[in-house]
Amino acid sequence: MRCKITNKKYIVVEGPIGVGKTTLAKKIAWSLGAALMLEQSADNPFLERFYKSPEQYALQTQLYFLFQRVRQLSELRQGDLFTPLRIADFMLDKDPLFARITLDDDELVLYEQVYQRLALEVPAPDLVIYLQAPSEVLVSRIRKRGVLFERNMERDYLEQITASYTRYFLSYHQSALLMVNAENLDFLNDDEHYKLLLQEIHAISSGRHYFNPVI
Repeated sequence: MRCKITNKKYIVVEGPIGVGKTTLAKKIAWSLGAALMLEQSADNPFLERFYKSPEQYALQTQLYFLFQRVRQLSELRQGDLFTPLRIADFMLDKDPLFARITLDDDELVLYEQVYQRLALEVPAPDLVIYLQAPSEVLVSRIRKRGVLFERNMERDYLEQITASYTRYFLSYHQSALLMVNAENLDFLNDDEHYKLLLQEIHAISSGRHYFNPVI
């Protein structure tokens, strides 16, 4: 299913670990003929060590992700006229959400100083697609995808991340927002689910919207 979209230049798919944002971002990019920008979690050399020993490696993990994402998002400042649409599976705003959970007070002060110096004034997305699912669903999906070091991820950590995302997006007004209940949706394999979502993406131009179809 390929189509074109003309009223948007930059779409972000966001949500907690395991909710399916990368899979959906890839499919949307393919459908819309868009450039794809993915966070490169596997490149973070501290991530596996963080899941084994969070207190010891939290700061290194957070700073690496911050530097990496700032570098990736700097491309958006170039205003590439030959790229009509970009799809990303992350936004820089997510970094402080994780930092406030993983870092102790002194580390958080240091992190926030670095964040304020590095944070770029990147264009706001035309649309943010926020995927939501209960923590038990996230745990199941994480186990299913079989990344070895993610086996050490604690349920409590996922619940904190999920709650942090919820609080953030409840007060998010920087761009159009589509909140998607992804608990029982399969955008990869169910064409009807995906077709309805694409229709929403095309239709939305501003405001807050909810997607929870009954099929």
